Amino acid sequence: MNKALLVSDAAHFRVDYEINPYMHTEVQPDRAVAILEHERIIAAHRAAGRRIEYVTSAPECPDMVFAANAALVRGGRAVLGAPPPERKAELPYFQEWLINHDFEVLEAPYPFSGQGDALACGDLLLAGHGQRTDRRMHAVLARELGYEVVPLRTVSHRWYDLDLAVGVVEPGRTLAYCPDALDEPSRRRLRGLGMDLIEVSVEEAARFALNLISDGVTVTMTRGAPRLATSLRARGLRVVELDTTELAKGGGGVRCTALTLDNPLPAGS
Repeated sequence: MNKALLVSDAAHFRVDYEINPYMHTEVQPDRAVAILEHERIIAAHRAAGRRIEYVTSAPECPDMVFAANAALVRGGRAVLGAPPPERKAELPYFQEWLINHDFEVLEAPYPFSGQGDALACGDLLLAGHGQRTDRRMHAVLARELGYEVVPLRTVSHRWYDLDLAVGVVEPGRTLAYCPDALDEPSRRRLRGLGMDLIEVSVEEAARFALNLISDGVTVTMTRGAPRLATSLRARGLRVVELDTTELAKGGGGVRCTALTLDNPLPAGS
């Protein structure tokens, strides 16, 4: 899991619009610093033994660095995201890459925030709804990608994607989540999975603590969430903490910047 990642770059990163509560057009990121932050994320992935694939960003796509929203991939299939109108120009670039690398690409029939709202956890898919993803997409993802879907509803636009509220640490074993970001039925579903649940405060979650990438050995995460980092290390995981201050001005952290290409197929398939 998360050993093969598709990324873009921050060469054209800026805030041209406001589609989440972290974006403010009057607060522009320092692009040179954002590029450096992104390069350090990539370096951390490589140091962890992860393979990196690239899609070059386009000038008309200021959010293209947040590649996770482009699709959800499993095996040789990919379901494209269906993002807010401001980000639709990104999709053809990712679609072309996926097709050129022999993925069967399917379009989403309803609003869908891609991997941002669809966190693979073995054969389970933790699937967000209530903000950017239409719940009808859950049946589509179950049918097309073979997942057992666990629907999770975030409670406000602050958690516009599920990957701000939940982090998959070790599939089938460990999840981290912010209880206050999810409604009560969703919290019950998570507790019913029988996994080790790490509770994260609203304060750390709002600093993109849960927007992490884990391969079950190394967790790459945003700096500024010491309690979560301590909990992960206590479980024997290697934790790499990185500055994402400028990238956060677009509403994203480490997880947002990479689309996972190696989500495993069901056992025996």
